[in-house]
Amino acid sequence: MSNPLYDRLFGRHAGQTTPFLHLPDGTTLTHDAFLRLSAQLAHALSHAGIGAGDRIAVQIHKSPEALALYAACAQAGIVFLPLNTGYTVDELRYFIENSGAAMVVCDAAQQEGLRPVAEALGSQMMTLNADGSGSLRDAAARQPETFDTVPRQTDDLAAFLYTSGTTGRSKGAMLTQGNLLSNAETLAALWAFTDKDVLLHALPIFHTHGLFVATNISLITGGSMIFLPKLDIDALIKWMPSATSMMGVPTFYTRLLDDDRFTRELAQHMRLFVSGSAPLLAETHLQFEDRTGHRILERYGMTETNMNTSNPYDGERRAGTVGFPLPGVELKVTDAETGAELPQGEVGQIEVRGPNVFQGYWQMPEKTAAELREDGFFITGDLGRVDADGYVHIVGRNKDLIISGGYNIYPKEVELVLDDQPGVLESAVIGVPHPDFGEAVFGVLVAQPGEAIDLDGVEAAARKALARFKHPKSMVIVDQLPRNTMGKVQKIALRETYKAAFQTGAGSPAPAKRDQ
Repeated sequence: MSNPLYDRLFGRHAGQTTPFLHLPDGTTLTHDAFLRLSAQLAHALSHAGIGAGDRIAVQIHKSPEALALYAACAQAGIVFLPLNTGYTVDELRYFIENSGAAMVVCDAAQQEGLRPVAEALGSQMMTLNADGSGSLRDAAARQPETFDTVPRQTDDLAAFLYTSGTTGRSKGAMLTQGNLLSNAETLAALWAFTDKDVLLHALPIFHTHGLFVATNISLITGGSMIFLPKLDIDALIKWMPSATSMMGVPTFYTRLLDDDRFTRELAQHMRLFVSGSAPLLAETHLQFEDRTGHRILERYGMTETNMNTSNPYDGERRAGTVGFPLPGVELKVTDAETGAELPQGEVGQIEVRGPNVFQGYWQMPEKTAAELREDGFFITGDLGRVDADGYVHIVGRNKDLIISGGYNIYPKEVELVLDDQPGVLESAVIGVPHPDFGEAVFGVLVAQPGEAIDLDGVEAAARKALARFKHPKSMVIVDQLPRNTMGKVQKIALRETYKAAFQTGAGSPAPAKRDQ
């Protein structure tokens, strides 16, 4: 019996001295060296008693060792749970407890803060730092460089990714081996990736974009990656002449366009630029094409599904659209009330079905039943339409989820922090267009009668309680929030009022506070 995910992504490279990771210090890690490292990590996990089906919660910085831990989990049949490095201990507590993680792997700097959380659950704890050091690496260093791959099936769980919504707790999306493999195979073929490609990789690997799209495509085709620890425009410009392709969020492209060193000559040899995780402004499309001659390929995906649609590799890449459904993926636009499919061109909720769609939400059968229909169609929560030529347009979300810089943000989670501050009666958090992040978190506050709000204090509280990407970029104080006859806050009206808050010279109400 085989292990499809490990065999197709990793095992096929055993013994190959072909380049895999080009590192910032100028060194290169081969496929074979990477697999020997991952086998040692698999042994270390196995010796710690972590086995097939167990969950391992991982909050570590991007490094070759961090990526090798993903491979080790695939080989040992362990369910991999990557967590945003910006999350606070309070935020991490829920993910660790909800997942029932048998082990927590973190940076040594986080160990003391997380230790009580792990101990309360009975989870083991090990460390892995950005430089590759740590207790897990020490344990692995003494282990053999080969590991007997644990048999798994395509329906077995490979990973958890926690997704966001507008109310309630985060949901653990259960992704199978088949989910991840189907998407990697489809996208590699659709975007014409080969073993000759060198992918400029500056995305985080705790997110589906950087891990299950960019990395898996490189693995399944045998290409290599320039593996940068984070977005650094100087590094992107330095390494771009050595690359053939790049994947990024809109922020990558807006910041490149802001740099005079990013020229047509610098990008002339590149084969493909892909953008996702947040909407790319049509203006950015046009500026990029004018500057470089390249037209960015925009696609659409979700935590629960990986990628669903893509603009064509060969053919017109239309700004403002996310292209066509991927081969093997069905997409329809339905009425949110009845579930009936709507005629072409009408706006409704987007539903998708295919081998990429997740298995359900961990320990949330009611949420699973509400969003994953019995016939396999997943209700994405996004609103869209399909035009006469078949291109899919995302026009909004029937949930108020904010996507800033490619990261999903619960408005409710931010509101709870703001509402708890002295002088605040209530708040509403919305996403507004931002030229760099796609969307920015914007807070609308109402003061308690007769009290004043200390915005510096509110900002300080947000910084302490929330990961940086969740901090409001601006806040404004108003007399009251707009409501409908049922008393529900009308966030659509707020988004309309403040949609130009970050547009130069837009003439919108000046924010009371801006977080630079």
